[in-house]
Amino acid sequence: MFHPRRTLRALLLPLVAGLALAALPAGTAHAASTLTNAGFETDGTGAAVPSGWSEYGDTGASYVEAGGHGGSYRLTHYSASAYKVETYQYLSGLTNGNYKLTAWVRSGGGQNSAYLALKNCGGTEQRTDLPVSTSGWIHLVVPVSVTGNQCTISVYSDANAGNWINVDDLTFTSGTTGVSVKGSDISSLAKSEAYGGVYRTSSGTTGDALAILKSAGMNYARLKVWVNPADGYNNKTRVLAMAKRVKAQGMKLLVDFHYSDTWADPGTQTKPAAWAGHTYSQLKTDVYNHTYDVLNALKSQGTTADMVQIGNEINGGMLWSEGSTDNFAQLAGLIDSGYDAAKAVSSSTVVALHLAKGGDLTGTRWWFDTALANGVKFDAIGLSYYGYWHGSLSDFQTTLDDAASRYAKPVFVAETAYPFRLDSDDALVNQIDTTGELVSGYPATTTGQSNWLRDVMNIVEAVPNGRGLGVFYWEATWTAVTGNGWDPADAGSGNGWENQALFGFDDKALPAMSVFGHR
Repeated sequence: MFHPRRTLRALLLPLVAGLALAALPAGTAHAASTLTNAGFETDGTGAAVPSGWSEYGDTGASYVEAGGHGGSYRLTHYSASAYKVETYQYLSGLTNGNYKLTAWVRSGGGQNSAYLALKNCGGTEQRTDLPVSTSGWIHLVVPVSVTGNQCTISVYSDANAGNWINVDDLTFTSGTTGVSVKGSDISSLAKSEAYGGVYRTSSGTTGDALAILKSAGMNYARLKVWVNPADGYNNKTRVLAMAKRVKAQGMKLLVDFHYSDTWADPGTQTKPAAWAGHTYSQLKTDVYNHTYDVLNALKSQGTTADMVQIGNEINGGMLWSEGSTDNFAQLAGLIDSGYDAAKAVSSSTVVALHLAKGGDLTGTRWWFDTALANGVKFDAIGLSYYGYWHGSLSDFQTTLDDAASRYAKPVFVAETAYPFRLDSDDALVNQIDTTGELVSGYPATTTGQSNWLRDVMNIVEAVPNGRGLGVFYWEATWTAVTGNGWDPADAGSGNGWENQALFGFDDKALPAMSVFGHR
């Protein structure tokens, strides 16, 4: 039975950080167990208070207007002056269990905070912050465990003058979400340490970078492997040594095969020198033997790889020219050699294919459609997504969701990063070093970096059917250390990426690291 007095008392407890109090809707004695007017279509435009919903705070900043995601109308928060407002709906009579809220959102950014929340559900309040997306709609999810047969669905803004959000087409259904991969590429770490690199906690205590990352919530490490690099780092021996440290921290391991002696990426896929004169048939054997050798050595020392990438950012193929996408049948044979070797070592190891096409729906579809037509075997799809190179967050979500659905495979972000400042800590100009290169709404500050990683993680969590595995940050430990530059053949080369690491120029852990604690 519903008890208005008891429920009202429970709901009038102050929320964290001075947020609005959740009161019962005026004149409503009984709340529903399902969302009412979830698409904001009931009233038409201009409704000050949407039917079925209540408001608290600067209520003039919350209203219905034309321009919906699915239907004709949407909820908007906006005011020409600073405001704090909550639009909420109280549900009761719920069967206890796991639920998830989904919604389509847009935001112009700039708020002190803007989020969807599930609260007064019996346990910890759950929130999902709105990413900055001024044109494309993004769908978000918020999971919660209901233990008190009730829950309040909340849309909240603490905003500055002129800030706005749009919210539409909410659902509240049984189910749960989360991300299983909260990882980082730490391929630079061993060399950094060898050349004197130091890592500190946020309070300044010197420590093991891996332990600091683990304590922040990181549960997965990514290590690249080159065949015979000029500096002797990122080869089989070094990967084996670092794998022991990764597993000792209780983390999982992704091994990223570049099939090169140096960087492999969309613009460069150079064969290892030792394989340079080999025929296509020999190259298939090379890929198998190298992949098997590294992974079997990892298994033999008790650090079996949990995930493997056959190639790195292979938009145009790998082992050029034999493995170019211009001859996809041959590329397919090379990939399958790597797949077969990985499975021969450990059938449970997840084999992923990795493209740098985070916001490119057409390109991603073409690549994987062609791969499947050529019989390519894979277990998961990894995409690089750098917002300053690979399209909008909305484009990214569209591409990620489509890949998960179209190929019925789990998907993850194999690489993302964002600067916390623009200046350099060494003599080399940074790859991202001007405000014009940044993503709108995400400044080059520690907060901007944190919000970027958080919002990418939120988008991956929202991939339908639980197919969003998670995110790897690139490259958490690559700080500016003399001798640890980008070119393995040039000890004097610098680092153009230290302003996107997860340790600052003072070597202290940055706030963005805390995003690894994502549910």
